[in-house]
Amino acid sequence: MNKLSALFLLIHFSVFVQAQKLEVGQLTCNYKQNPIGTDVLQPQFSWKLSATERNVMQKAYELRVASSDKDLLNGKNLVWQTGKVNSDQSAHVIYKGSALQAKQRYYWQVRVWDNNGKASDWSVVNFWEMGLLSPKDWSAKWIQTARDTEGKVGPAPMFGRSFTVAKEIKNARLYITAHGLYEAKLNGKKIGDHYFTPGWTSYHKRLQYQTYDVTQALKAGKNTALVTIGDGWYRGNLEFNNKRNLYGKEVGLLFQLEIEYADGKKETISSDQDWKTSFGGPVKASDIYNGETYDARLEKNALVQDFNTGDWQQAKVVDLKMDNLVAPLGPTVSKHEHFAPLKVIKTPKGEIVIDFGQNLVGWAQLKIKGKAGDTLTINHAEVLDKDGNFYTENLRKAKQENKYILSGTKVDVLEPHFTFQGFRYIKITGYKGKLDSTTVNAIAVYSDMKPTGLFSTSNPLLNQLQSNIQWGQKGNFVDVPTDCPQRDERLGWTGDAQVFFKTAAYNMDVAGFFDKWLHDLKVDQHPTGNVPVVIPDVRTIKNAGSAGWGDVATIIPWDFYRAYGDKELLSRQYSSMKAWVEYIRSISKNNLWNSGPHYGDWLFYTMADDRDGKAAITDKFFIAQAFYAHSTQNLINAATVLGNTEDVKAYTELLKIIKKAFLDEYVTPSGRLVSSSQTAYVLALNFDLLPENLRAQAAQRLADNVAAYGNHLTTGFLGTPYLCHVLTRFGYNDVAYKLLLQDTYPSWLYPVKKGATTIWERWDGIKPDGSFQAVSMNSFNHYAYGAIGDWMYRTVTGINETAPGYKEISIAPKPGGDLKNAGAELETMYGKVKSAWSVADGKTKIDIVVPPNTTARVILPGTGNAVVTESNVALNKAKGLRAIKNVDNNTELTAGSGTYHFEY
Repeated sequence: MNKLSALFLLIHFSVFVQAQKLEVGQLTCNYKQNPIGTDVLQPQFSWKLSATERNVMQKAYELRVASSDKDLLNGKNLVWQTGKVNSDQSAHVIYKGSALQAKQRYYWQVRVWDNNGKASDWSVVNFWEMGLLSPKDWSAKWIQTARDTEGKVGPAPMFGRSFTVAKEIKNARLYITAHGLYEAKLNGKKIGDHYFTPGWTSYHKRLQYQTYDVTQALKAGKNTALVTIGDGWYRGNLEFNNKRNLYGKEVGLLFQLEIEYADGKKETISSDQDWKTSFGGPVKASDIYNGETYDARLEKNALVQDFNTGDWQQAKVVDLKMDNLVAPLGPTVSKHEHFAPLKVIKTPKGEIVIDFGQNLVGWAQLKIKGKAGDTLTINHAEVLDKDGNFYTENLRKAKQENKYILSGTKVDVLEPHFTFQGFRYIKITGYKGKLDSTTVNAIAVYSDMKPTGLFSTSNPLLNQLQSNIQWGQKGNFVDVPTDCPQRDERLGWTGDAQVFFKTAAYNMDVAGFFDKWLHDLKVDQHPTGNVPVVIPDVRTIKNAGSAGWGDVATIIPWDFYRAYGDKELLSRQYSSMKAWVEYIRSISKNNLWNSGPHYGDWLFYTMADDRDGKAAITDKFFIAQAFYAHSTQNLINAATVLGNTEDVKAYTELLKIIKKAFLDEYVTPSGRLVSSSQTAYVLALNFDLLPENLRAQAAQRLADNVAAYGNHLTTGFLGTPYLCHVLTRFGYNDVAYKLLLQDTYPSWLYPVKKGATTIWERWDGIKPDGSFQAVSMNSFNHYAYGAIGDWMYRTVTGINETAPGYKEISIAPKPGGDLKNAGAELETMYGKVKSAWSVADGKTKIDIVVPPNTTARVILPGTGNAVVTESNVALNKAKGLRAIKNVDNNTELTAGSGTYHFEY
């Protein structure tokens, strides 16, 4: 063998060994990578395997934790070590080591063994850092402005202090929160890339604080800390009719900067009587609904070095509660996509309008130089009217208006600080200069959720629908799952959230986002078990308890468990789930939930002059009884997982009673329902309320109803999410596809053909003649109807979880309609799942990816007697496949992890 051949073989062997290497990575702690400032005392660890071989399963793991990276790598002074654990668990491994200490950083890593006898190396070192765990960990005191504002609209106050750093710094942490929204600066530079902190929670019960590593923000010598606080959700306009001060009238600051010097000594700079306050900053007014006024001439006041001059006054120390302070669980809000102007329009009314081409949530950023004192006004709109004019009537009382007063000394970079807008178009007045990408851009702002899902097909309209669904999610997931982001509402409506959760969990990693929100749901739940219609709760109790809205208490925790496999969250929410079901039982009469306020099948199809009874009205108490059963079933499911055997028995008996009451009250002996709407049949079938012998005819009636409306849907918020699922389940997949691909009103694609770039609140927000629906309720960014995305992933491309967190997967695509191809990817707790198919020239091709440490049950549709190959090999000879059989004209098989290509 010559040297060249030997070298080639060595390289080839090296590449082969590398390719076959088992690796462990993508480590997370409580759904985050290297988080700082957590107060979870038993964090959960997750990781993912990487392997190119097929059929790789984890057989064992070892995890270790230390309080220094050096100790960890040396395996010494460990605060927890599992030893080798024979288990395939790689998600939600719960910490069971020594008690965790406030402000301590902990380092961890893991290694695994697979079913082929291979062991991975230790993973890279990850860490998490504890925050402040109790009120005694806070030396800071709440401070407010020197004079009371009585909650009136006015300038955003600034809080400031100077301090000296005399020695070399090892590290520094800032723990901070506010009543209101804060923007913190050290030495003139903004701390962090977060917006709208501390976020929106049930403030009196749960007020989040943030932790920042500010080591690099400090300098030797004199330093300045300056915090500006806007009204935000705390005391700004909320709900309808510009209600203010729902949580309090005065903004406040809690600030604790802890410095550790290189010599081991420590110093703390805390909010106290030594701080000064001023109303002389550039933010002259701020409100989430109405916008912000910003005077760039006053920016110098926010760069002050001496707080003993001007209108700075001593801050007022106030004795306020500290036991409601919690560390964040969810992602913070940050900037994301930037949009240059698509075109500049002069409307028929002569107004200058910029079209960014996408309905988004965030703000327009200006880079403009002008004369000192010149004022620019920016208004925001989602649509133009049929004449091409700027349209804002659907905003109701929300102004969505930002005003900027120019400094005159430089190019001013102008954007709001404590507000956001929902818009595609902006109208600019007060400026006559050039408007292009050098002077104005739009910035999308939303919670920092990693994208997890991709979906595409051969149909451009469906691809636009998927884009609309995703942008509806982005725009309405700004710290809480709001119904709409533009008008005077923007509340965490529970019904909207529950119908969309499954779709949301396909598109993005929403685990932390909903973990945080469910905490607030639990604490805002009324003592009776009744659930508010918005979370955080800012509405009166008389509005609470609506069917399909209050049921969020059982629906999202159970769906969350299915999506992410988080048993601890299910356990935490269990008492809330049970309390809701018991509340319904307490107000039921003869086992019927036939009282209370209900929104019903919100915004179902109706007509102004309904002489033929074509409006799709569904009895509200029928809906309530259906959701009573559904919530009880969810509670049984949770009790089963958690081992609450007595509850399983008790609520199984209750469910039988609920279903019998439903049949007696709402179903004729022949199976007809008191409401003949699509929603009625969908709920009865989806929640298994009908006995087996009545289901087929009910499904036929549903299909006939769809045909009677010319293959159009007529469902509202509560019926729409389940409509196509029910049709597919009962053998009418062709009808489900007809509904999906319908492009005239009412349908999913009608708004797409009307130019929508987000999901509308109403099926006909813009009517066929170009006029608008009622201005009282006509949002063009409302994600609820985007719940069809769940069916698109689960049916069109066939990706389903058959065990919690996708530990076991079903990949069963169901081609239909006129689609030539479709594909989807989903990043799960174990890695990427993929399903893609194409049909051409009589040949079907299906590509799938199954992540390591999982298995998939695969159904190849319509194979009949065809010869099926996998990567050009007969199925029975393909590695990683087993349990191959033909069932009902399909080929079914089980696949271990790996990448597969099927043809037939």
